[in-house]
Amino acid sequence: MSFLSSKIKRILSTLSNLPRGISLIWNAGKIWVIGQFFLMVVRGVLPAALIYLTKLFVDSVIETIRTPNQEQITEVIWLGISFAVLTILYEILGGVNSLILTAQKENLTDHVFELIHKKAAKTDLAFYEQPEVFNHLHRARAQARSRPAELSAQLGSILQNSVTLISMGIVLLRFGLWLPVVLFISTLPTLFVVVYSTSRLHAWQRKKTQDERESWYYDQLLTTGDSAAEIRLFGIGPYFRRKFVAIRKKLRIQQLRLGFRQRLLEFGASLFALVLAGGVFVWIVSQTIKGLGTVGDLALFYQAFNQGQGLMRTFLGDIGRLYSNSLFLSDLFEYLDLEPKVVSPKRPLSTPNDLEQGIALEKVTFNYHGSKEDVLKDFDLFIPAKKTVAVVGPNGAGKSTLIKLICRFYDPEAGSIKFDGTDLRDLSLSELRGLITVLFQAPFKYNTSAGENIALGDISRPSDQKGIETAAYEAGADEIIAEFGAGYEQMLGKRFSDGRELSGGEWQRIALARAFFRQSPIILLDEPTSSMDPWAEADWLKKFLKMAKDKTVVVITHRFTTASQADLIYVMEDGKIVETGSHNELLENDGRYASSWREQMAKYALNE
Repeated sequence: MSFLSSKIKRILSTLSNLPRGISLIWNAGKIWVIGQFFLMVVRGVLPAALIYLTKLFVDSVIETIRTPNQEQITEVIWLGISFAVLTILYEILGGVNSLILTAQKENLTDHVFELIHKKAAKTDLAFYEQPEVFNHLHRARAQARSRPAELSAQLGSILQNSVTLISMGIVLLRFGLWLPVVLFISTLPTLFVVVYSTSRLHAWQRKKTQDERESWYYDQLLTTGDSAAEIRLFGIGPYFRRKFVAIRKKLRIQQLRLGFRQRLLEFGASLFALVLAGGVFVWIVSQTIKGLGTVGDLALFYQAFNQGQGLMRTFLGDIGRLYSNSLFLSDLFEYLDLEPKVVSPKRPLSTPNDLEQGIALEKVTFNYHGSKEDVLKDFDLFIPAKKTVAVVGPNGAGKSTLIKLICRFYDPEAGSIKFDGTDLRDLSLSELRGLITVLFQAPFKYNTSAGENIALGDISRPSDQKGIETAAYEAGADEIIAEFGAGYEQMLGKRFSDGRELSGGEWQRIALARAFFRQSPIILLDEPTSSMDPWAEADWLKKFLKMAKDKTVVVITHRFTTASQADLIYVMEDGKIVETGSHNELLENDGRYASSWREQMAKYALNE
């Protein structure tokens, strides 16, 4: 009993998604929903009307055969014309409904993707470090194209079939109240099969998400350009192919088992319905033989019961599929219900247009999701306004984390980060980020034109060609773009036709130009010269220092030649500042910085 109770609770809980699903459909296209509603009602009545016309037509034909006269022949003709007109109307309305469903499906798909994209843009960066969130996103995207549209179609089908079944029930009542009840009982096993099979399928779908994502990953490794060189060099294509095949085989076997069990249950449900239908049909034939009904009544009953049984199976099947789509919609709603923790305050303080004092990290403790070790602990750092500050140190020291915290992609576990004495958490998130431009350690390669690549730094002025060219010059990207035949219109990357692939250093210059186009008072650069040779680095530094005058700049770098140009240098190690000073001061201290400087200069001397 407790098992049944838990099942019922689960079904009711799942169906609670329906109102939200209906709201989703309504918001995607109100006019289409209203149009579909009226069409479904009209189409729902027509089958019962056609069946009743069939009875009248059969009885009229038999009466005409017995006592032929002009009036009787005219009645047969008009009944036949009426039947043809209603049949044609039913088909026409079906075609119109199909068009409405197509339009509604496209609108609904676009609406759902809009919701997913908006949510993805608002979610915390920390969400992308959690596999369970990726699973939510994977299922939401996988179901976005089909499930809401199927829900819409099924709601329309349920409405139409409900109207038709009520009409059929009224028609069958003339033979006895028990017939509609038998009709309902004959199709109950179908509902059980659909609900049971759907629950098992959904549970399997959730369970297989990780395996499915792995198979997609191996497919990408085998088919995309990013991994093509290593796949060929190391000969590891067959290895990843075997891993892909193993996962697909596992999923295929599981799905076949589920399918076999479902087909077996469906056969049992159909057999039960067939036995009941046969018994009822034998009864109506015996009634006709006894003279208790006409041949038209027999035709009416056969069509009404047979179609009613089919409609009831379809109706209950739609109810089951409604439950199915509610289950899968729960995946979409779970993702859409994710709430970011890094948000603007309800009453944000005024955000300054520029820094006057600087950026202060005070007693900051921070760790990434799932990590037991703190990247920073009781960390203090001050970045003076309108100065260039370099942060150097070994990999894993926590340098790149500083940029993420200053951009407020994350909030510290303890301590605070302040702009001119104001905690970042008290400022509007969008206004705060509007103050900052960033070159990330691994900048993204946008497969758009060179000009658009740069303009993406500030989409509020994408047509500012002069600004785009200035940013390209400051980043040293102008020389690269000058070599393109199409100039700033040249498509970059190989994803689309006429695209041109760039080297790592060239992509970095384009990304730098994008960062400079933003014209923000705070510039954060993570390894800006890592892909440049020493000569290109010297040329770029000269331009950059001129451009960055009167701006607050933080440069994360392994290159001490870049760091040496900063007003202030911090040396980080294991999440702590171990040295501070200007280039000359640090050399005089003869500490970690001075030692690393001499090592790099020796390497440059050897390379020359």
